[in-house]
Amino acid sequence: MTLNVPHILPIRIYYEDTDFSGVVYHASYLRFLERGRTEMLRDLGVHQAALHGDEGALAFAVRRMTIDWLKPARMDDLVNVETWVDTLRGASLLLGQRITLGDTVLLTAEVLVALVQNGKAARLTPALREKLGSN
Repeated sequence: MTLNVPHILPIRIYYEDTDFSGVVYHASYLRFLERGRTEMLRDLGVHQAALHGDEGALAFAVRRMTIDWLKPARMDDLVNVETWVDTLRGASLLLGQRITLGDTVLLTAEVLVALVQNGKAARLTPALREKLGSN
């Protein structure tokens, strides 16, 4: 993967994602963003279940998230969750995300994700760095 090149995950908006008016409930976007991050990692060959299952289990934990809700999505919309690696650091990565409906940007997010092991920060392994785009 090349840094700053987005992974795209299409998501259909269902009734369960909305409030009484048919507009997506603000907390539903967190699930959409999580799915986008998970599927980006999966497509890069990073399977979180395998990281968790290994001895000395590793896990990604969201440390900070900044979200700008710009426009609402509505029931039956087909939106795209775009996710990309912006910056790789020693034990964390900064991800960019946005949700679009056609050419309209509905939401932007910046997510700082830390790699942890036994509750403490762990450096990204060379294998993870390579898969995430630091060749």
